[in-house]
Parts: sequence; structure tokens; C-alpha cells
Amino acid sequence: MKKAIDSILLRSSVSYAQSGEDLIATYFFNSIGVKNPFYMDIGANHPVKGNNTYLFYLNGAKGVCVEPDSSLIPQLKQKRPRDLVLNMGISANSTSEAEFYSFPGYHNAWNTFLKEDAEKKKKESGIQYAINKVKLDTVNQILENFMIGHINYLSIDVEGLDLPILKSIDFNKIRPELVCVETILFSMNNTLEKNNEIIEYMQKQGYRVYADTNLNTLFCRSDLFKSI
Repeated sequence: MKKAIDSILLRSSVSYAQSGEDLIATYFFNSIGVKNPFYMDIGANHPVKGNNTYLFYLNGAKGVCVEPDSSLIPQLKQKRPRDLVLNMGISANSTSEAEFYSFPGYHNAWNTFLKEDAEKKKKESGIQYAINKVKLDTVNQILENFMIGHINYLSIDVEGLDLPILKSIDFNKIRPELVCVETILFSMNNTLEKNNEIIEYMQKQGYRVYADTNLNTLFCRSDLFKSI
């Protein structure tokens, strides 16, 4: 009976994420008794549309939104005043600045720090990109600089740099209960090829696949799995 009720409640909720990742994450946190998880949204993009953390914000939670595209910062700050909004990119090493390749309009979800990734998207779509210099910092340093303690929910969508950023995080100290990462490789032809390196790496860090929406994979800490 409980499962049936849970299913009804899940279907009646509104999702703001691309493929319902926020509903899955909400179900997960309800299952472990965390009402308002503190989140870190890396590559936040639009504050509402296609956003993995906006549903939590609406429900009273708050967190950190990291977005390198300066044109999106005013919207993020207006729509999410409780959040710490940082106009920067995430570095996988000690680099403090990098070239950022940004696409126009609703194609800004393709924005990337990887030239080869930007070139591939331009070649396959015919859409041109702009180049700007953007400040970088590591996840570990951001948490230290702003005296942020535990993160419950980590969402990463950085177009090609997801794995290097994951590898830069000290998972011995930073252990979110749930991590959402884009694991589908870009293709205009919808080849649906998965980045299995990310899945293998997260399993080595003590996480296991909780759910997969094809676009994103959600990993939960293995030590929590039996309690769900």
C-alpha cells in the first residue's frame, strides 16, 4: 500500500529538471529523512528550466549555484535569492582562469570549457560560439572559502569535464548522500552512448547507481543503500 501511495505522490509532483531527476532526488531524500538537503549545483545554467535543484529551492532548501555564463547570473540571483550564486567555473586542478565557449540562446546548455567539445557541437549543428575568459576555483576551495560544511546533494553538468571535476573532489572529506552527473555523451544523432568511466569511478569512491534517466545518473552513498 505504501509503495502505491508513494507512486501516486511522485506522479502528481512537478519536475523542473530535464528528465525528472529532481523528483527522483526528492524521493531519495524523503527515504533517508532529509527534508531540505543542502545542494551544490555545478553548471546551474537557467535557475528554473531544466534545473536539477530548483524543486528543492521551492520547497525551502538552499545551496550553492555555480555558473560560468555571466548572462545567466542576474536570473539566478533574482529567482533564487537564498542561494549563494557564484559566477565562475570549476577547476579540476590549480588553474585559476580558462577560456569559456558559450552558445547563443537556448543552446547555452552546450556551454563548455573544452574547445574540442565546442568545435564538435559547432560542426554538428552549424551554430557558432563566443569565447570569454572565466575565473575558476576548485570545489574543495569553494567550500573552504565560504565555510560550507556538509553537502547533501551534488549536481554536476559541465559538458565534458564531469569526470575530471569528480576526480578533483576529495571524497574522503566531501561525501554527499546523492550525486547527479550527466553521463550521456553529446551527439546530434541521439546515439545514447554512456560515459561508463564516470560510473566506474563513482563506484570506486563508495557510491552506487541509485537511478539513471539516460541523460543523468544519480549515485547514492553505498552505506545508505540498505536503509532505503
